[in-house]
Amino acid sequence: MKNNQAKKFVIALGGSVAFPEKINVRYIKNFYSFIKKEIKRKRKFVIVCGGGYTTRKYQKTAAKIARVTNEDKDWIGIHSTRLNAHFLRTIFRKESTPVVFDKRFKLKNFNRYSVIIGAGWVPGWSTDYVAVQIAADFDIGQVIMLGKPDYVYTADFEKYKKAKPIKNISWKNYLKLVPAKRSPGSHFPVDPVAAKLASKEKIKVIVADGEKLDNLKKILNGQKFKGTTISY
Repeated sequence: MKNNQAKKFVIALGGSVAFPEKINVRYIKNFYSFIKKEIKRKRKFVIVCGGGYTTRKYQKTAAKIARVTNEDKDWIGIHSTRLNAHFLRTIFRKESTPVVFDKRFKLKNFNRYSVIIGAGWVPGWSTDYVAVQIAADFDIGQVIMLGKPDYVYTADFEKYKKAKPIKNISWKNYLKLVPAKRSPGSHFPVDPVAAKLASKEKIKVIVADGEKLDNLKKILNGQKFKGTTISY
């Protein structure tokens, strides 16, 4: 991260943590309190919301009724992230910009605010991609992706017991672990499209368990943390 941006952070808040099968009220309360404390330390945050259960539920239900294109599945996901983002912006009303960052260049700086809440932009771009693009546009060299699992693994750890966590990996090697293309509703620590952009823009990504806010604090402070660092 560049020195002049040391107090600004981009966080991709995974829907699997904040918006699983129902809104994770306990977590969002704790996350809200955590961010407010960090704001008092003169830190600023762009928080990009994932779609979570709402996205998957609507996508799957639509596909049971009719033939649904990938573009329409993406739009369902985008609007799900926008709903989640508006919900979060309402909570951060005093700290956040009045509008949700749902289009590239809609916002170009924080102005007098400490928080910007972001959502999905266009079909083909996940919120992972949006977070990386914002980091590049705002000249912030790092994105913190909070979700599940707590590391990038050598394989799908839910299917393969021998899958091992990776603490550090290059973008070149990370891209060998994921498919070349993403599909709506697919889930990766960092999706392939976002990974390619991060590699191109030389953005470092930290993948960590979103539930563990004490670990997030260590990341913000530049201390030793539990998670995976992906860099160029």
